[in-house]
Amino acid sequence: MNKLTTLKLSSLFAALMFSMSVAQAAADPVEAFKPDLAKGKEIMQQCVACHGADGNASAPIYPKIAGQHAEYLYKQLSNFKAGKDGEKPLRDNAIMAGFAAGLSEEDMKNVSAYLAAQKQTLSSAKNKDTLELGEKIYRGGIADKKIPACAGCHSPNGAGIPAQYPRLGGQHAQYTESQLVAFRDGVRNNSEQMSVISAKMSDKEMKAVSDYIAGLR
Repeated sequence: MNKLTTLKLSSLFAALMFSMSVAQAAADPVEAFKPDLAKGKEIMQQCVACHGADGNASAPIYPKIAGQHAEYLYKQLSNFKAGKDGEKPLRDNAIMAGFAAGLSEEDMKNVSAYLAAQKQTLSSAKNKDTLELGEKIYRGGIADKKIPACAGCHSPNGAGIPAQYPRLGGQHAQYTESQLVAFRDGVRNNSEQMSVISAKMSDKEMKAVSDYIAGLR
């Protein structure tokens, strides 16, 4: 066997072994994070004053986070944290920034999982005069402003899509409206899509759709 043939066989063998190792790595299951709901509940005790013991905030200025998708909650907690080089958080909120700063990755996952497992208490629409407008915006968007229907991402009943879009149905109208304003004013910068949409909405439209969303089931 000449040197050229030996070299080719060596290269072939190396390639084969590499392929087998890659295939084995792909076959080995990645250990998924298993949230500790007891620890999540313990962490939640720090949030009771604003969000309630089970994530159902009674004050309409604070969001109901019970029953919210865990992936979404984790993302929001991460966005309240300042960047590695002291960059401004994507969500500018001094209270939440201070709280999130003390949480580890595991803490955020645990408390998010705990809240996702809680049952949300539902709000209701209160303004009959704007109900039709709110429904029109949520289900059909605003064509002349090129605003898409909210239902397209957040689902017809406001349940949202896990890991992509948050649950909105049953949320306090005042809180939902405040977030639309925050997106419009650049206080909240963690969704380019929502920043673009809210920039085109009037105060009346924001208030109407927020009230309608509160009554979604």
